[in-house]
Order: sequence, then C-alpha cells, then structure tokens
Amino acid sequence: MLFVEANGARIPAIGLGSWELSGRLAARVVEQALRLGYRHIDTAQAYENEREVGDGLRASGVRRDDIFLTTKVWTNHFAPHDLERSVKESLARMRLPNVDLLLLHWPNSHVPLAETLGALSHAKTMGLTRHIGVSNFTVALIEQAVASSPEPLVCNQVEYHPYLDQAKVRAACDRHGLALVAYSPIAKGRIKSDRTLMEIGRTHRKSPAQVCLRWLVQQNVAAIPRTSRVERLSENIEIFDFELSDDEMGRIAALANPQGRLTDFGFAPKWD
Repeated sequence: MLFVEANGARIPAIGLGSWELSGRLAARVVEQALRLGYRHIDTAQAYENEREVGDGLRASGVRRDDIFLTTKVWTNHFAPHDLERSVKESLARMRLPNVDLLLLHWPNSHVPLAETLGALSHAKTMGLTRHIGVSNFTVALIEQAVASSPEPLVCNQVEYHPYLDQAKVRAACDRHGLALVAYSPIAKGRIKSDRTLMEIGRTHRKSPAQVCLRWLVQQNVAAIPRTSRVERLSENIEIFDFELSDDEMGRIAALANPQGRLTDFGFAPKWD
C-alpha cells in the first residue's frame, strides 16, 4: 500500500468511503475491506453509520493501530463547545478513544472559521484525534484555514475524478503541505463506459475504475471509493501493479469539463 504524507500524517492512498452505507451492510463492508487489506476507512457524523463502522473495525480482527480512521464534523456542530461535544459523541458511537483524522465536513459561513478551527485544534490536543483537516474547502478557504488554525491541517477532502478539474485546489494544498483526499473518485460509477478509460484499461488489463484510481494515486492523491460489493472492494485496491504513462495521464486529465461536478448543495461554497 502506498501512502500520502502530509504534516506528520501517513494516509493510505486507497481507502473505503462509507457514504450511503448503513446498518449491518456498513459493518460487513468495513469488516470485509479490512480483511482484504484496506487500512483507510472514512465515515462522518452525517452518514449516520459511525456505530456500524466501529463494529466493522472490531469484527475485522485488524489491530486498531494499523487502521487510519477518518470522521467528519457536521456543520451544525461548528460552534466551539458544540464541536467538542459532538466529537465525543462520535467516539462513543464508534466505541473508540480517538480517530486518526477529524475533518470539518463542509464550510459554514455562519460560524467564524477561526473559532471552529480553534475547537478542532483543541480536540487534537485533548487526544480525541491524531490529525485534523477540512473537506470541501475552496482555495480562498484553504488559505484562510491554514492562516487561522492553531494546529497544522493535514488534508482537504474534495470531490475529484477525471471529469472535474481540481488543479487550483491541488496547487493550494501543495503550497501548504496538505494532502488531497478524493471522494467520488470514480464519478459515482459514470466512468465505467468511458471510451478513453476503457481503451487505457485494455492496455494494462485493468478496468476503467482501476485506471481512474491509479490516475489519482500517481498525482499523490488519496482516494476513498465507496462500494457495497465485495468484488468491487478487491478491484479498487488492485491498482499498485501497473503504472500510467505521462501520455495516458494527460489523456485522462483532458476528460475534465465544466459540468463535471456531481456533488453540489445550496450551502456549498462558491467553487473555484
């Protein structure tokens, strides 16, 4: 397994996203992923599956110290006192003393960012998390966050796949030593019939999804594809035995288009 390193964190390059996984299925998929060799699991308060993710971790038999676990604080818990309380509730649901990475899930313009980052940093100094970061932050918000966070930020988790150009956000992360973690890395399955990805995949005897994930990893980006199917779990992690050429990397990057974004909400920031 390759790692993406940032400000003291070593983030496994491929992880399991758990959005929309719930109940016993969530626990089973997490358990199976860890048994297959995954060591990076991503959840969030808003997914309402933290309890099941914790169950899956324990059922896997994998040592807790070998797993990189992320959860995310929802925007209605960004007031300092509320943030600490909500994180403790997340840990109680997972039955764990801490997580490896705690993120602000989305920006929230109604609470001063410096106050929220102060509380997030305090959660780290209390030992509730080993590292802190942000998610869905734009270039301007990254600059603001880095300048006002008492503790170093290690990542920005954003939507990133071949159809969405994230060059500006990647450059901002690079400037500040932040890792980029890609959610929806296979564009919610839309890449499976893409001619360019299929053609490149045939060259390497790999699927379009594997080509996509390899494209991200070769940019030093971590990816957290979500799946509920065991065969897909195996497929998504089998990307470390081939390499894309510079020409292939460029052809994939050229697939980006202005309508490429798949995750957008009314409360989202003004995207770069």
